[in-house]
Amino acid sequence: MFDPTKLSECDVAEFIPHRDPMILISQLLEYSQDSLLTQTDVSTASPYFDPRLNGVPNYVGIEYMAQSIAALAGVEAHLRNDIIRVGFLLGSRKLKMHISQFELGQSYQTKVTRLYQEESGLAVFDCQILHNQEVVAEANVNVFQPQDTQAYIADAAQ
Repeated sequence: MFDPTKLSECDVAEFIPHRDPMILISQLLEYSQDSLLTQTDVSTASPYFDPRLNGVPNYVGIEYMAQSIAALAGVEAHLRNDIIRVGFLLGSRKLKMHISQFELGQSYQTKVTRLYQEESGLAVFDCQILHNQEVVAEANVNVFQPQDTQAYIADAAQ
C-alpha cells in the first residue's frame, strides 16, 4: 500500500510521465490534500544547466512548477490505485521570476496548490519556488489532464 508520508523515499519517476534526462525535480517532500512540495537540486548534470550562468536559467522554473503539478497528480493516482496520466501545461498568469537563474549547488523547493479543478481535467494551481524559505518565483499555472490522452491527441489532430 502506498504511504504518502514516505514520499521522500520514493523515486520521482514513479509519479510523473517523464523519463530521464527530462525529470527536472529531484525529490518529493510533502503531500497534503490538493498540495505538494518538491525539491530540485541544481548540479552540472541538471537538464538545462548553463555553464556560462553557472546555473539553470530562471525560465526553466515554469517546468519545475509543471512537473511538481504532474507529481501531485501522480501521488493522487497512486492513492486511487490509478495509472499515471499525461497532462498539458496550458499557460500561466501572474508569472514573476525574482531571480535570474537557479544557482549551481543550491536546492529549491516548489510548492503547488490546486485552486480549482473541473471534471474535464482543466485545473489552476498556485505555484511558488522557494530558496531558503524566500519566494524566488511564483505563478498561477493552468493545466489540462484528459482521461484518455491518446483519444484527446487524435481528436486534436483532426
